Amino acid sequence: MKHIASLLLIAPLVAGAGAIRPHTLPDAGSIAGAGPGTMPSARAADTYPKNPAIDALNYAFDLTLSDETDVISGEATIDLRFLEAGVEEVRLDLIEQNPDGTGMRVHGVAGAEGPLDFTHGDDALVVSLARPTEAGERRRITVEYEGVPATGLIIGPNKHGDRTFFSDNWPNKARNWLPTIDHPYDKATNELIVTAPAHYQVISNGLLIEETDLLDGTRRSHWKQSVPIATWLYALGAARFAVQTVDYYNGAPIQTWVYAQDRDAGFHDFAVPTKQAMEFYGDMVGPYSYEKLANVQSNSVGGGMEAATAIFYGDASVTGERDVRWRNVIIHEVAHQWFGNAVTEYDWDDVWLSEGFATYFTLLFIEHQYGRDEFIERLKVSRDRIRDFMAENPDYRIVHDNLADMSRVTSGPGTYQKGSWVLHMLRGVVGEDAFWAGIQAYYREFQDGNATTADFRRSMEEASGLDLRAFFDQWLYRGGWLEYEGGWSYDAAAGAIHIDIRQAQDERHTFRMPVEVAIHLPADGPLEGGVHGATRPPRIEVIEVDGRQGRFAIPVPAEPLDVVFDPNTWLLMDADFERR
Repeated sequence: MKHIASLLLIAPLVAGAGAIRPHTLPDAGSIAGAGPGTMPSARAADTYPKNPAIDALNYAFDLTLSDETDVISGEATIDLRFLEAGVEEVRLDLIEQNPDGTGMRVHGVAGAEGPLDFTHGDDALVVSLARPTEAGERRRITVEYEGVPATGLIIGPNKHGDRTFFSDNWPNKARNWLPTIDHPYDKATNELIVTAPAHYQVISNGLLIEETDLLDGTRRSHWKQSVPIATWLYALGAARFAVQTVDYYNGAPIQTWVYAQDRDAGFHDFAVPTKQAMEFYGDMVGPYSYEKLANVQSNSVGGGMEAATAIFYGDASVTGERDVRWRNVIIHEVAHQWFGNAVTEYDWDDVWLSEGFATYFTLLFIEHQYGRDEFIERLKVSRDRIRDFMAENPDYRIVHDNLADMSRVTSGPGTYQKGSWVLHMLRGVVGEDAFWAGIQAYYREFQDGNATTADFRRSMEEASGLDLRAFFDQWLYRGGWLEYEGGWSYDAAAGAIHIDIRQAQDERHTFRMPVEVAIHLPADGPLEGGVHGATRPPRIEVIEVDGRQGRFAIPVPAEPLDVVFDPNTWLLMDADFERR
């Protein structure tokens, strides 16, 4: 990680309504604009290969499930478009059979011309094409395979002891049971056709287009997802369900799928707040992308999993009491339908575009639905978690650099909470109007596609008129935790307060951010409306520490009752600030 000796100012050129603007005083030094920040210039080798010449358009998986064995039998028909001429082979992610008996065994691969040669090893299925491709050409290949998934598809008893099948593909586990280009950058539509014993109901992405009870005691269920999504979002759930259509959002059904034994409690728990959250995100961000939204009780996750149109929640999610913790999980997973699902990070390095966004937009809905106090309280809880995490991981940065270990894609507070706080601080820097304009433009441009952190930055710069390179640099591409020490004093002769402040954290990490200070002045006679004896609303000024320390003078008409540092909780930091 490259060190910056002095971070550069995010100077408001055209600030939106409500933006935090620096307070400029002659003796405080010039608070002028800045040049570019410093992003990491060298990237590690990508250990998670892409197929740049191949675009997967649609996957159709025909699977057979059984009660007698954990072996799944599959036929995957994959519709591919070749972006370049001369492609001679296709690489798919698929875990091969392991000595313990788990993994997949490929029986054959075929194209339009007949059988195709293939090799299967090192977790990859490499298919030799019958002839080199033409640019823009489309072909289909079909893979016949079977095996016992080691993970990715969890087969086993739920909390009631019933046998169930539930997927858990995050982040790259789809390859344990589905042959795919298992990477978030290559989104595709998908179909899931499941034949299983007739006592199972099957849930998946998109809409149910066929459900047929066959004469041999099995049931065929065909689900179709018509909007492209990433492979980690592919869903399969098979269980004895109680199913309810709760409501509709812009024509899309909102459904509840819970274990049959949990019908009453589950229908009660999941009735809210899904529609309210969808309405908020639809109004504030942009249109919902998909044909339905189902909340599904499962045993494959502990919390929630945002599979597109079919969100999975853990066994314990049904309490019958509309528990606040699970309420917030629902809000978070619904937010993912916009961020992570509809707008998907191009690479796992930018996973904060999914998890940080869903975490902050959960808080934004809480602010909208339940009030500012709960919003601020949860911001502060997040701040405490980040502080503890950064104390143990001082150099952790949100944007990765081609991680070799996929188990480290997310870091809990370092990705979810800190990513959320970055958005909150950005909202404070650019202002309310520009923030929402940037969010809407970003979503509009990348809906049902992929985006990078650079794409998001560009959207916010265009909306705000600000150069945000330094902001993104210091909060996303660098580690560190911000600590302020200082205080204020009143100078009666000068008719001003003096603020002395310095950054007290490790000198390897220096930040430059605008900070609000609230100056509480005594009431001077009756306030507006004739109210006597009240304290006037605080006067808000903004300072910015240039480097490690700064001294500011702010004229005031009288001795303040108090001066409060960051009164509106805009900044991710610790501060020791008092009167001196």
